[in-house]
Amino acid sequence: MERLRKLGIEAIRRVALGSTVLGTGGGGDPYVGRLLAEKAVREHGEVALLDPSEVPADACVFLCGMMGAPAVIVEKLPSGNEAVAAMEALARVLGRRVTHISSLEAGGINSMIPIAAAARTGLPLIDADGMGRAFPELQMLLPTLEGIRATPMSLVDEKGNTLVIDAVSNQAAEGFARVATVQMGASATMAFYPMKGSQVATALVPHSISTAHRIGEALLLARQKRLDPIAEMARQLDGREIFRGKIVDVLRRTTAGFVRGEAVVTGLEQWSGQELSLDFQNEFLVARSAAGVLVSTPDLICVADSEAGEPITTEALRYGQRVSVLAGPCYWRWRTPEGLAVVGPQAFGYQHSYVPLQS
Repeated sequence: MERLRKLGIEAIRRVALGSTVLGTGGGGDPYVGRLLAEKAVREHGEVALLDPSEVPADACVFLCGMMGAPAVIVEKLPSGNEAVAAMEALARVLGRRVTHISSLEAGGINSMIPIAAAARTGLPLIDADGMGRAFPELQMLLPTLEGIRATPMSLVDEKGNTLVIDAVSNQAAEGFARVATVQMGASATMAFYPMKGSQVATALVPHSISTAHRIGEALLLARQKRLDPIAEMARQLDGREIFRGKIVDVLRRTTAGFVRGEAVVTGLEQWSGQELSLDFQNEFLVARSAAGVLVSTPDLICVADSEAGEPITTEALRYGQRVSVLAGPCYWRWRTPEGLAVVGPQAFGYQHSYVPLQS
């Protein structure tokens, strides 16, 4: 497949759809982010997409995106200028000029904010991200495994309030930034994990934007050809459908800058008579049935409309939806002991051990 080199309007729509699949229910509303990215590209032109191998060793790379509760981001829309302001604030603190931008995660609005920022600044976007999916906390990025500090980091809200944080660890940075984000109305835009171009090859998940584009394109094609979108989604994830049914209960609450909760799905078709529960903290973390845990973080758990194949975010879950639950393997480094210490079940307070999903 020919590599993606430019991000225009049509490419953005495909990346937005594919990133919603990879985002495992989190990352913020993809529609809002898509509108921001499309507006920026219409006004400033297409975004250049660089392969990680093409980033110069002396480049100054910033990751950017939004932090907070996805349900709040839908209610309190960003203008699109916040990411540029956050990068400018971080550049002033470091005394360096940012040369390249990268996504913090491959999910929802956070796959779109960097595209909009790249269009507005004219800077190239790296075809990579910090997770290969979406996770809820800012220390849960691949740079943490590489010993790269999340701070100094900057946070900007929609009113223009700007805060710079310098913490002793990435875990501490999450704590301080979360409190600040709550004070900013439960959503803020940030620039963080400043790194050198020489660190990109090992500190980021490569080709995640191209992967999202491929997934989005495949799903759109499946719809056009009236193929089974769920089967196509499972194929693209190198995973499988683990449950199909109707949502009969959703418990959702916004606390400490997160959307936390549980959804219960009663089975249909071959799963008739069974029940599945889904735990989430912004993203889907655990899927369990009466038999026990079926899939858990860091592997991907995705929920989609069974007929249309449209991925559903955690804030969009509603009673009565007929859904398919799919699972796919995560990026390989999250399955290492070092990776599991940061994003495995115990990192979220669960007691069960991680069992790798077999595709």
